[in-house]
Amino acid sequence: MKRLTVISRLLGLIIPICLIFLVSMAWGEDLLSQGLAAQKAGKNAAAVELLGKYVKDHPDAAAARRGLALALSALGRKTEALAALEPALASSPKDTLLLLTKGKILGELERRPEAVAVFFQVLALDPKNVEALKERGDNLAQEGRFDEALQDYDRAGALAPKDPWLFQKRGMAKFCQGKYPEAVADLGTAIKLAPDSPLFYFCRGQIYLLHLHQQDKAVADFQKGCSLGHPLCCRELEKMGIKPNYN
Repeated sequence: MKRLTVISRLLGLIIPICLIFLVSMAWGEDLLSQGLAAQKAGKNAAAVELLGKYVKDHPDAAAARRGLALALSALGRKTEALAALEPALASSPKDTLLLLTKGKILGELERRPEAVAVFFQVLALDPKNVEALKERGDNLAQEGRFDEALQDYDRAGALAPKDPWLFQKRGMAKFCQGKYPEAVADLGTAIKLAPDSPLFYFCRGQIYLLHLHQQDKAVADFQKGCSLGHPLCCRELEKMGIKPNYN
């Protein structure tokens, strides 16, 4: 009888402790899910608050750290965003999502050589990572290293041939090299893949107008871009004395 009494007392102590533990776990997971949802919805201040609380108890949590960094970066707090990633990267140095996020933030801070080095790390781990190829290409292009950037865009294009932005980026890199017909060809491919993207028409129209001296083709591109709502296309037409077609 005494033994049953002791066991029942022990159970009376253990069960509340277990319940408290389970409730605290559920509360933590709720913070994480709410914080990640807020970040995805663009509610970055709320995401910072929720995920900041979560990482106090889970300092190495990769998903939480990445979400926190993205939210901080969106708020313009990019140096803090980099710092937010470090504990997770210290415990998971080969996490390509964390590394990609770090590289992008470094690029946004114009610390491009550092960003390029991080994307090299990603590609050493995952040679077919299209996002890393695109981002490294962008940073190399910003540094004026167009030949290297084009190599990355070519590799990315072979892996993601339906991505219109890859062809736009490659076209603009070729434009910077003075390869105007090739630039127009790539922008044409971007337009075929995404015919409702007005920026592509503006870029191609500028090359037609200013470098290939094909005004009729430039006007056609500006008219299309203007009809899709790009104000610079409409402005170019007005500068040429041509009535924009807003329909």
